[in-house]
Amino acid sequence: MNKWDTLTPVLLQSIGETVYMVAVSLLIAGVAGLAIGALLYATRPGNLFENRVVFFVANLVINVIRPIPFIIFLTAVAPVTRAVTGTTLGTDAAIVPITIMATVVIARVVEQNLVAVDPGTVEAARAVGARRVGVLFGVVIPEALAPLILGYTFMFIAVVDMSAMAGYIGGGGLGNFAIIYGYQQFNAQATWVTVAIIVVIVQAGQLLGNALAHRILRR
Repeated sequence: MNKWDTLTPVLLQSIGETVYMVAVSLLIAGVAGLAIGALLYATRPGNLFENRVVFFVANLVINVIRPIPFIIFLTAVAPVTRAVTGTTLGTDAAIVPITIMATVVIARVVEQNLVAVDPGTVEAARAVGARRVGVLFGVVIPEALAPLILGYTFMFIAVVDMSAMAGYIGGGGLGNFAIIYGYQQFNAQATWVTVAIIVVIVQAGQLLGNALAHRILRR
């Protein structure tokens, strides 16, 4: 029997697990990261809702978590993962650390793109009587929409990478497939098939993100 007769169903299941991990993690982190990033922007000194304490705390949390290598972060937050999912193994467990890490990175990406919006645009909106909340959600975020989409595209790629690393500790998905059926069984073919699938997923996400950003810029 051809070994791929056995491996193909496992590979298809692994692809489904990766898509599931990436979709759920990116959805939760995308919303949470946008909220925290907007909070960071708005509470910066001299900004719309200046609050040095809130800004300091949020900024500190991001600066502490973001530099940690993800493979170390996976084990560091194992108690949190276990408390949320009841285990540290499997795709549901992997979603917890992926979502936390993706949230803080997205928050920083959002903040940086919002800060880049022309202050004159904000001042003009305030000058005509727009409320601060309206300026933030009706002017600043729409002005930064194209670069935000590119930033989210970058995070899609990063989350795919994180989902692959989660496979190293039993998180399932393509990373787990490559380790068990490729590395541990000295099957280079399985490894390269996994690499090819990940490249296709990443390229599809990149093309979609570029197309959306280009369409917004042309408006």
